[in-house]
Formats: sequence, structure tokens, C-alpha cells
Amino acid sequence: MALRFWFLGLLVLCSACAKTEKNTAPAEKDMGAYLLVYFSDDDHSLHMATSHDGYTFTAVNNNQPVAAGDTLASQKGIRDPHIFRGPDGGFYLAMTDLHLFAQREGYRETEWERDVDQYDWGNNRGFVLMKSFDLIHWTHSNVILNDAFPELKEMGCSWAPQTAYDPVAGKMMLYFTMRMGHGRTKLYYAYTDNDFTKLTTLPRPLFEYPDSTIQILDADITPMPDGRYCMMYVAQEQPGGIKMAFSDSIHSGYAYQPAWVDLEPGACEAPNVWKRIGEEKWVLMYDIFSVQPHNFGFCETSDFVTFRDLGHFNEGVMKTTNFTSPKHGAVIQITAEEARGLENHWH
Repeated sequence: MALRFWFLGLLVLCSACAKTEKNTAPAEKDMGAYLLVYFSDDDHSLHMATSHDGYTFTAVNNNQPVAAGDTLASQKGIRDPHIFRGPDGGFYLAMTDLHLFAQREGYRETEWERDVDQYDWGNNRGFVLMKSFDLIHWTHSNVILNDAFPELKEMGCSWAPQTAYDPVAGKMMLYFTMRMGHGRTKLYYAYTDNDFTKLTTLPRPLFEYPDSTIQILDADITPMPDGRYCMMYVAQEQPGGIKMAFSDSIHSGYAYQPAWVDLEPGACEAPNVWKRIGEEKWVLMYDIFSVQPHNFGFCETSDFVTFRDLGHFNEGVMKTTNFTSPKHGAVIQITAEEARGLENHWH
């Protein structure tokens, strides 16, 4: 309980200063560590872990939440955290506003927030958006999509938001999974304001799968060395897994590729690609919900064509020291100073 009240107070205290501070993003040569954000089904809250070599991750705050879902989200729980560093040097953190077990935990009287016969399983209505310049002091906004946009009145769900910077538009872009009513989940994008408090444009389709009967979700966009963009995403075939699409534009024109990327025999989701500091190597991390205990899997590429299997957390070269079974995570590069500041803050 103390954590929840402490964090809520911190948000109020720092809302003004976090919005007005101006920076530029450090160059890759200045990076010296990595930050992993993830959540746990046990608490539906935000967790963070750092790594100084890109292989071994240690959770800060001894794997206790750094922000409690019941103070952040309208549904009293968050899922699917994603973090991105913008060109202003700010950290942009987006999360799904959804608690799968809110009825059991006493947060609501019904299984889902809205009528399941009308809006289907797991229905929710928006996201939690946060911004920081130091990973400690954060602004905080709740975005309810069908309140902001009457055109989305019949929206069934909005999941797995991720942030990118569109250099052509000069704007921050949020892209995510959305379902209308009982329809299939599809991928959409919209632009945000500079303070990362709201969407400024009506969501538009990001990519259309060639088979309209297949659900697609969990997109992750990576700028490539040749100027193109690689989008990893999940196609819920049998079993569901990760595919790639490529485009010259960050938000349109993605060309379908039939090959599967992940190396799992069972289903996985939540792809996230991050670059190793000082190397022309990119790591694809994904959430394997088809194994017990639940785990993350990894593979590595230098050309986005061939991928080398790195195994699972604690079953190969990738390790955790004080946590197991993270869910739907994302990794970014940070400076060694930023890592130490975060670690020292959480002791």
C-alpha cells in the first residue's frame, strides 16, 4: 500500500517539471547498459530490470513493482509495457489499461468492464501513457479511446501500445492492437502530442494481413540500417507466432513476408527488437506463453534475414538473477549513469 501512495504522490509532484525539461537523446556511443520493462500477472503492475552487458538482467526493487497498476490504470491493472526513447531524450512508456482478474481481486463486480456479449473477451478501452527524462520522475495520463473518438464507440479492445518517432511527420506515433466489437484484432496507429498525454489523430490501419480470417496483434517497429523499417508482429495461426513485414514508411506500405521468425514449436507473442550496443546485431525477444513455467525466448540477427537461436531466459546465454517468468516486455539502451541512478534509487 505504501508503494501505491508514494508513486501517486510522485506523479503529482513531478508532472510540471517532467513536461518542460528539454534534452536530446544520447548517441549510441554514450550508451552503457540496457533497461527491461515488463509486468507480472500476479500484480498487474510495472517492473523494471537493468543489464550492463545485454545478457544478464537484474530486477530493481528486488522484483517488486516500481509502479502499482491500481494507481495507474482505470481498470486497476496494467499489461504490455513498452518503453521508447524519443529524439528529445525523453522516455515514453505506454501500457495496456486492463486487469484480467479484476473481479477476483474485488475491483469490479463483473468479469469484464463491459458486456462480453457485445464487446467480447477482455474488453478494455485504452492505455496508460507516461513520460520521464530520468526514469524516476514521470508524468501520467489515461487515454480512453472511445471517449476521445466517437468513431470508436463500438471498439471491443485496445491492447499492446508501442511508441515510435515518425521522422517525416516530426511526431511521436503510438501503434497498437484494436478490435471493433466481435471482429478480428488488427494493427492501428495514431499520433500523440509532444507531452505524451493524448492521441491527436483518429487511429488508422497500420497493416493488413493477406488472410482476413487471421487475427494480427503485438506489432514492434525497428528502423533498419538501410533506411527501411522492419515490423515484427504476431499472426494467430496454428500455432501463433512472429512474422516480419518491411516498408520504406514507418506507418504504411508494409510488405507481407510468409516466413516465421521465432524458433518456438509452440505459440508465442509480444515481439520486441533491440540493438546490442556498439554491434551490428539485433535481438528479437518474445513472450512464450505456451511453455510452463512461462518464459521469454530470444534470437539474434545481423541482417533481418537469418536468426540465431539464443534460447530462453536461464536456459541459454540470456539470464535473470532475481526474477522469473516476466510477461510482455521491452528493452532499450540506456547510459551507465542512467542505470546506476535507477538502481540506486530502488536500492
